[in-house]
Amino acid sequence: MSTGDRPNIILINCDDLGYGDLSCYGSERNDTPHLDQLAREGMRFTDFYMAAPVCSASRAAMLTGCYSQRIGFGDYQVLFPGQAQGLNPKESTIATQLKSVGYDTKIIGKWHCGDQPEFLPTQHGFNEYFGLPYSNDMGRQVTFLDHPPLPLLRNDEVIQQQPDQHGLTERYVDEALQFIRRDREHPFFLYFAHMYVHVPLFVPKPFLDKSRNGAYGGAVGCIDWALRMIDTELERLGIKDDTLLIFTSDNGSRAMDEGGSNAPLRGTKAQTYEGGLRVPCIMRWPGKIEKGSTCEGIASAMDLYSTLSEIAGVPMSGTVSRDSISLADTMLEGRPTKRKVFAYYKDTNLEAVRMDDWKLHFCKTGWNPDGSENNEATALFNLRDDVGETQDLQAAHPDVVAEIGVLAEEFRNQFGDARLGRKGTEVREIGVCSDPKPLTEYDETHPYMVACYDLADGSTMFG
Repeated sequence: MSTGDRPNIILINCDDLGYGDLSCYGSERNDTPHLDQLAREGMRFTDFYMAAPVCSASRAAMLTGCYSQRIGFGDYQVLFPGQAQGLNPKESTIATQLKSVGYDTKIIGKWHCGDQPEFLPTQHGFNEYFGLPYSNDMGRQVTFLDHPPLPLLRNDEVIQQQPDQHGLTERYVDEALQFIRRDREHPFFLYFAHMYVHVPLFVPKPFLDKSRNGAYGGAVGCIDWALRMIDTELERLGIKDDTLLIFTSDNGSRAMDEGGSNAPLRGTKAQTYEGGLRVPCIMRWPGKIEKGSTCEGIASAMDLYSTLSEIAGVPMSGTVSRDSISLADTMLEGRPTKRKVFAYYKDTNLEAVRMDDWKLHFCKTGWNPDGSENNEATALFNLRDDVGETQDLQAAHPDVVAEIGVLAEEFRNQFGDARLGRKGTEVREIGVCSDPKPLTEYDETHPYMVACYDLADGSTMFG
């Protein structure tokens, strides 16, 4: 099972897992012994950001190394079944890069970058796909009887409609183990995109029974178990030292009394306070990344594109603009991260900019009760001293406000700012299908059709 000098790469991306949901990030409600062990064996990032506070945009940004606004996802933060838009096939992804130098590439789990044939993973550098093309709540359910059945795909084919989600993570893990076990001459790239902890929560009884935090804790426990199974297989095959494993989440927790937490951060998923975009991230590469190390510099999931390209020896295109900054020196040599500035976009609105430890909000994040934009005054926070964003320091630091204001203008020139009526000059087109249609249609006689789930059984959905 020789793979040469390049490492195998496993990228595990959870759904709505919050900054405060893991023991190694301070959780006292969820038990994550194997993730805690992963942190002890590798590097834990404290200031790691997704490029968007919601799923489709954050995933597209991570895969392409671009702010979601750059690749046309500004107006399409969450894609729905049968929608015409998706990740443009012209865009290069991490999988495209790695495949170009011989990596065997596979995605398991949630895709959510478009469900039309031209947008599916097999059109974006993945040799294989097994999973759900969008969120687990977008299928046919008691509360959504107008939705088409949830499609389970193998590559481009629907192999089952409305699969029982209680056993889906176990199926994902088995698929991952079968992929890892293959005898190959070249390394592999596995992108494992969990359905957990997105609601509704379908948690197997053994994990519910062990949980101290209801169904949510059971789902987190299942994520921890999945890592254990993958790690055990890597050790059994003798390839753990040859494998770079990255664990993260697509955005912050909803934190809506289901058991999730972004503590000690302020805010939730869909907001540009820290709780919306700052997520857990752990990286391990035995013998390469220092054990038990911590990175406190600014880093982003967008940086994985250039990081993994550099590690695998893949040239970066000089003709396509990206926002990815390699973390290789940080991972392998413990050097400070090179990213000093980060933009917090929600949809096409620039709501905040971080410069070093300073973060300037331009409006209050979130929704007004009537759904209108909230244009409250700016606020300046020092995130190193006040990670919960509680003390506005703009009156005492007008120089910092002015300096960040200049940086904000650069972002507005590139990507726009709809709140101010600005359009960006560096926005590429999202992919558009001319004849979109859902992958499934409801047919009660379909041989793979399972009856829609009864949401009245709260113990199996939301705990």
